[in-house]
Amino acid sequence: MGAVKLTEDAPPGSDRARRGPESKPLGPAPLELAPPQTTLARMFTGLVEGVAEVVALERRGQGARLVIAPPQFEFATQAGESVSVSGCCLTVLPRAADSSPLEFDLSEETLRLTWFGGLLPGRRVNLERAVRLSDRLGGHLVSGHVDGLGRVLALESRGDGGIWMRFEGPPGFERYLVPKGSVTIDGVSLTVVEPAGRAFAVALIPATLERTTLGLAVAGAPVHLEADLIGKWIEQLLRARGAAG
Repeated sequence: MGAVKLTEDAPPGSDRARRGPESKPLGPAPLELAPPQTTLARMFTGLVEGVAEVVALERRGQGARLVIAPPQFEFATQAGESVSVSGCCLTVLPRAADSSPLEFDLSEETLRLTWFGGLLPGRRVNLERAVRLSDRLGGHLVSGHVDGLGRVLALESRGDGGIWMRFEGPPGFERYLVPKGSVTIDGVSLTVVEPAGRAFAVALIPATLERTTLGLAVAGAPVHLEADLIGKWIEQLLRARGAAG
């Protein structure tokens, strides 16, 4: 089969024939956009929808099956959808009905990078379904990919029902701690205050303490930390630019 001709020849004597072959436009080549990443379809906002209790963590080989009691609030899901469980993006398994328990399969890596390996029945976890394009983005962009484990350093009552809570992040996390920037703690979108090295604080209002598991936090407890996505994207772009010279 011969080559397909994409353009027709210029008629003899026409302006295009007199000009000769058309020159390429000056300036940089148009930016070639990469295909959309599938992870963009599984974004969260860090606004927890509610809290539910763990029923069981069943070990299965190197992984586990996490079973969570039916949420006592509207939380319809379909098999294969993504749910943020205390800040970790998990895939929900088929349910007989919305009143049935939530079940998730955890990989060996998930157990290694999170505090899920120590889950016991009765432990409460934060739940949020993936955001839809029609939803309002009330928190900030959250991927549900835990960057590391932090720990609660101290809690201080503010006398107004709220709490000033200090945390310590893992090594390297300090570069993402920007004053008034965003951070996700156990799936909750919060604002960074007084970063100092790997330590930082957040101000928790009564509503956050009542609606999330942070109201149950104690000093020394481990927490899932996720840095602001925008900061990580910028870091990646600058690293690529530096590598390119």
